[in-house]
Amino acid sequence: MIKLLKKMFKTDDNKSHPTPQVTPYQLIGGEAATRKLANRFYDIMATAPEAAELYAIHPLPLDLIRQKFFEFLSGWLGGPGLFEEKYGHPRLRARHMPFPVSPQLRDQWMFCMNKALEEVVQDKMLRMGLSEALGQLASHMINRDN
Repeated sequence: MIKLLKKMFKTDDNKSHPTPQVTPYQLIGGEAATRKLANRFYDIMATAPEAAELYAIHPLPLDLIRQKFFEFLSGWLGGPGLFEEKYGHPRLRARHMPFPVSPQLRDQWMFCMNKALEEVVQDKMLRMGLSEALGQLASHMINRDN
């Protein structure tokens, strides 16, 4: 995230530097935009044929997982640490170990996330940076070859 912020903010002498007062959470629009991103992600997953396999492994209804994802994104983007306040450290890889996460499921997850990012995040550079960072995170969740 810091690398992304360095690209976005320049000093007068044209040297990049992070701006700690501005987080991706604030840049995308705070709580409302973060909630919209989480909800759009799951809306796309539930309706896109390209994500059918991914959708099939999620418990229904999606209400609780939508809320948890919003809470996770809030902290991950630099906003309030809602997930950690309720559940402790996300330990994402450990939490995803019981589920078969293959490269194909990672790609389906990224398909949904990139569509949601396109709809919610207006700034192209920020959207690209978030996609890259989330792609790395999603790849880290892979625990099966196929």
